[in-house]
Amino acid sequence: MFKIHKMDFVVALYIFGVLTAELMGSKTFPLVSFDWLHLNASVAIFVLPLMFTLIDVVAEVYGRERARSMVWSGLIIVGLLIAYLAIATSLPPSSRFAPKESGYDAVFHSSIQISIASLVAFASSQLLDIAVFSKLRKLMHKRALWLRNNVSNFVGQFVDTVIFIGLAFWAFDKPFGANASFLISLIIPYWLIKCGLSVVQTPLVYGGVWWLKSDKKNTK
Repeated sequence: MFKIHKMDFVVALYIFGVLTAELMGSKTFPLVSFDWLHLNASVAIFVLPLMFTLIDVVAEVYGRERARSMVWSGLIIVGLLIAYLAIATSLPPSSRFAPKESGYDAVFHSSIQISIASLVAFASSQLLDIAVFSKLRKLMHKRALWLRNNVSNFVGQFVDTVIFIGLAFWAFDKPFGANASFLISLIIPYWLIKCGLSVVQTPLVYGGVWWLKSDKKNTK
């Protein structure tokens, strides 16, 4: 019977979130649509709060440096993905694949823009999340995990949302006003929903910390 170490599974789940956000995050969908209000979100909204939760769980159990190592690993994965997407879309298609080439390139060129935006957003927001969480952990003497988790997530996710949305969805063929209104329609609900999901996932933080600590004890 196979055995998976819990920390390995956490890292794998984190990388799954990274790749899912990069490859599929270019699609947006309407959240609310009225005559006076149009709010949109990226499909990546469902995995990003989970990634912040995983980072906080690891920081709580294994410390700041282990959590930072996960973030740097994620950044390397994004960099490798950008390089591979660039190679894949530049190679000439076979005669059998040629009719699909334009659609393939359109999808994965969008993923390249998303991935480049994520490099900047990752490096700032997730490292900021770890810094805020660790600082609060020290100031509060490891108490009130729910508060430390949510405050650090709110701060980190706001920075992530502004940077990521701004870089990923800015359309250079559209005027500033059109870009600004569309980006604001994404940023506000995107951040608020991520904050809401962070609150909903608070029990997962406690469960994840307990789960990882039990594995940590067994491996000593």
